[in-house]
Amino acid sequence: MRWKKPGVRDAAGFPGPPPAGRPIPIPTEHAEEPYNDQLIKKGIVSLAWPAITEMVLMTITQIVDMLMVGRLGPAAIAAVGIANQPSFFVMGVFQAMAVGTTAVVARTMGAGDAVSAGRTLKQSILLALVTGVVFTGFFLAISPLVIRFMGAGPGVYPSSLAYFRVVVGGLIVTALTVILTAALRGAGDTRTPMVVRGVANLLNILLNYLLIFGAFGFPRLEVMGAATGTVLSRVFTVVVLFLLIRSNRTVLHWTGPLLSRWDMALIRRIVHVGFPAAAEQVIMRSGQLLFVRTVASMGTVAMAAHQVAMNIESLSIMPGFGFSVAATTLVGQHLGAGRPTWAARAGTLTSQVAVRAMTVMGILLFLFGPSLVRFYTSDPGVIALGGTALRILALAQPFCAISFTMAGALRGAGDTRFVMLSTAVGIWVLRLSTAHILGIMMGLGVAGAWIGLVTDQLARSFLTRRRFRGGTWKRIRI
Repeated sequence: MRWKKPGVRDAAGFPGPPPAGRPIPIPTEHAEEPYNDQLIKKGIVSLAWPAITEMVLMTITQIVDMLMVGRLGPAAIAAVGIANQPSFFVMGVFQAMAVGTTAVVARTMGAGDAVSAGRTLKQSILLALVTGVVFTGFFLAISPLVIRFMGAGPGVYPSSLAYFRVVVGGLIVTALTVILTAALRGAGDTRTPMVVRGVANLLNILLNYLLIFGAFGFPRLEVMGAATGTVLSRVFTVVVLFLLIRSNRTVLHWTGPLLSRWDMALIRRIVHVGFPAAAEQVIMRSGQLLFVRTVASMGTVAMAAHQVAMNIESLSIMPGFGFSVAATTLVGQHLGAGRPTWAARAGTLTSQVAVRAMTVMGILLFLFGPSLVRFYTSDPGVIALGGTALRILALAQPFCAISFTMAGALRGAGDTRFVMLSTAVGIWVLRLSTAHILGIMMGLGVAGAWIGLVTDQLARSFLTRRRFRGGTWKRIRI
């Protein structure tokens, strides 16, 4: 979404930002024209479908990777699942910086200040580089302790450790991938990340096939080959996105030297939004890590079933993710242009569309869950447990849609502290306790753990929706 000069509507029909040189007015319900549902829906669709497509392609890649790994046996599936959780924990820090980047870029683009948006990208990249170097060194040093903490048994420990070390070794390119795509989304460009990462996903599948099985003379690396292919595909993504931004072929431009000095004013704006998001990621990832540890204590078959179900679950929530991106961008840009009523309506409409889409996904999961698990493995125990988990998840799909979009809308407004608190309540208070009580104490196993996951989503959907409807986020300054 690219704003034109004041008084002229953009390609989607939205009004332009306030006149250049004038401060953005304090958002009030009387300082703007009435919202237009058709224009807002057009903006939702134009932002959401590329983001959904991108994530679907990425998830299909992960599914294909897991199918390849699954041919190595349940122990290989469990090894990847154990190693992925601490990897996701580390990536949460970069995603938190991405939240701050998206919010600041969206506000500045909404206000018609593309130059500040470009500067924001530069500062975010500097943060990503420094953070990536620090985390790479730290987690490589303690990698054996991390994998042991995750409960890896003798049969999966070597493969888990090898996978984890390769992924951690590529954290810098992972950080840059997250930041570049987040900045483009904040600027309203979800198509460029979709195309570039789509090609990267195809490259990932090819590399994984070659490196997992040692095809066409390549070394047979098995589980470590899956990690290597993923890292190399991210290198491709970073190089292409960087070249596109530098060549001024995207709505977000990078001018000046490759590296710049620290701009503490912009850093503070990014951190102001990103720090609570970082805390949220720590809360969420650590909770997920302990959740997986709880499942891992149930045995290799239970862990393999959980990993397969999570892989399929990641595909079912893609509509929620795409509409969350749309909500973040639209709310941020409308607030930046001084249109809080439009921002509120955008969040509401996005949530409604997401609920419809994810309800359909829930029906499909309930009907075909066990059949989908059979694509991954022929082990009857894994199929039974994984199918049960997916049918439990199916019931929560509409609430996941609300949780995703409302949290995205609040992040776009800069209200990341409340999202952090709702995540803490959902995961630490409800998910972990319910999983332990039902899964371990009452002996329900994987089914009990996934009931805990559903309880978490129910709570977060209620809390974020109530917060958004309250409207206090309209007065937050970034």
